[in-house]
Amino acid sequence: MTNVLSAPRVLSIATTNPGQAYTNDQLIDLFDVTDSKLVRLFRNSRISKRYLDLPQARPNGRIEAESSAELAAKHKRGAVAAGVEATRRALETAGLRPDDLDYIACVTSTGFLCPGLSAYVAKELGLRPDVHRLDVVGMGCSAGLNGMQPLVNYCRLNPSRHAALVCVEICSASYVFDGTIRTAVVNSLFGDGAVAAIFGPRGESAPVGPEVLDFRSHVITDHIDAMRFDHVDGKYSFYLDRDIPYVIGANVRYPIEGLLSRHNLRIRDIAHWIIHSGGRKVIDSIKFNLGLSSHALRHTESVLAEMGNVSSGSFLFSHRRLLEEQVTAPGDYTVMMTMGPGASIECCLARF
Repeated sequence: MTNVLSAPRVLSIATTNPGQAYTNDQLIDLFDVTDSKLVRLFRNSRISKRYLDLPQARPNGRIEAESSAELAAKHKRGAVAAGVEATRRALETAGLRPDDLDYIACVTSTGFLCPGLSAYVAKELGLRPDVHRLDVVGMGCSAGLNGMQPLVNYCRLNPSRHAALVCVEICSASYVFDGTIRTAVVNSLFGDGAVAAIFGPRGESAPVGPEVLDFRSHVITDHIDAMRFDHVDGKYSFYLDRDIPYVIGANVRYPIEGLLSRHNLRIRDIAHWIIHSGGRKVIDSIKFNLGLSSHALRHTESVLAEMGNVSSGSFLFSHRRLLEEQVTAPGDYTVMMTMGPGASIECCLARF
C-alpha cells in the first residue's frame, strides 16, 4: 500500500475551451453531412454542443478541408495558447506564482511538437529555467493519468515542491472530412479543451482537492488497434472500433478491483467517481459493469453533453465540477479513471 503520509494533494484545477461553441446540428450543416446514418450518429451522441477551431465557412455555408500544414499550425497555436491560459488560471487559484512551479507535465495527442508543449508553456509563463518537464504524446484519452503518475511520484520524493499537469487537446486539428462512417464517428464526438491541475503539499488554508494515493493500469493488447491514428493522404486520421464500449466494459472491473483491494476497499466504499467522458456507449458500459448510477457519473455525462469528448483532459473537467459542488467530506474516497489506445484503462485512487 502507498504511504499516504507523503501523498501530494490536488490544489486547484482550471479549464478553458478554445475555439467556438457549435451544436451538432450546426456541425451537420458545416460538414455537409447528408447520409441519414451519419446524421443519426451526430444526433444520438448525447452532445448538445462542443468547442472547435474550424475554418471560416464559405458563402455556401460549408467549410473547406484544411491541409496537413494548416492542421499542424492550428494545433501548435491553439495548444500553446490554451495550455498557458489554463496553467496561469490554475496557479492563481492555488495562490502560486509561475516561479513557484517545480515540475510540469504536458499531455497532448492531437498534434506533434518538438520542442514539446512543456517548453512553449514554460517560455510563455516565465517558468524557472530549472523546472522539470515531461511531455506525454500519443497516449490518447487515457494519457492524463499516465502523465499524473510520474508527477505525483516526483511530489512524493520532493514533498515541499509544486507540480502542474496540463492536458491540451485541439481535436479539431485532427479532423478529416471524407463522408465515411470512420471519420464521422470522430467528428461527431470530440471537442477542443485544455485543463491544468496543480499538485503539492497541504497549504495553510483548507485544501481544494484530494490527496492522490495510488494508481493501477490495465492494458488490453488484444485490442491494440481498436483506437489509433493512421496516416491517410498526408493527414492523421483517428480510428475508433465500434466494439470499444464492450471491450472497456468487459475489462473495467480488473483494474478497479485490483486497485481497491490494495487498500482494503470495495466499489461501495467509493464516494465519488471521476471518469473520462469517452462517449455515450462507453459511459453506459461502465455504469452497467461497475453497477454505478447516473448520479455517480453525473459530471462525466455533463462534460460529454456540454463539451464532447475532450480526450486526455476530460476527467479533470469532471473533477473540477465535483470540487465546485462542495459536496465532498474529509475521508471520502474517489476514483479517477481514463480509457484510451492500447487498449488501456488507467485508474487512480484519491482521498479527501
